[in-house]
Amino acid sequence: MKTKLFIFVALFSFLSCKESATSKIKSENVAIASARDQAAKKVPVITFEKTEHDFGVINQNENQSTIFKFTNTGNAPLVITSASSTCGCTVPKTPKDPILPGESGELEVRFNGAGTNQVSKQVTVNSNTAKGIDKLTIKAFVNPKNGSEGSLLKVTN
Repeated sequence: MKTKLFIFVALFSFLSCKESATSKIKSENVAIASARDQAAKKVPVITFEKTEHDFGVINQNENQSTIFKFTNTGNAPLVITSASSTCGCTVPKTPKDPILPGESGELEVRFNGAGTNQVSKQVTVNSNTAKGIDKLTIKAFVNPKNGSEGSLLKVTN
């Protein structure tokens, strides 16, 4: 029985190979595959108006915020999946809905004024772009609360 099954499978395989592979291609399937491949090439592109913001001179523990405006210059909906900062003193707030091609959005970054002297923080934006990651920077010169150590202006007698 096993021998007959083997002969049948071998014969079937041999006979099915007589047709050329190109004769089995259907033109409508080629058109569908081409459209699918073109759709797969569509990607969003996030273009920021600025990637750095300087708050200037601020006092320690003074809350600050700025808006990073951007446009989806790609050809597919842009989804910002997350945004995070290098420390808890900087909190980004991302849009929740997808940004369609040609549309604009805003990403708010809040800074609580922690630290002293020159402070620089990075915000990492993760999205569905080809690059996947964009970096934004905020900076400030933070005067200590007591106004003496490390301040921009010292008064001495």
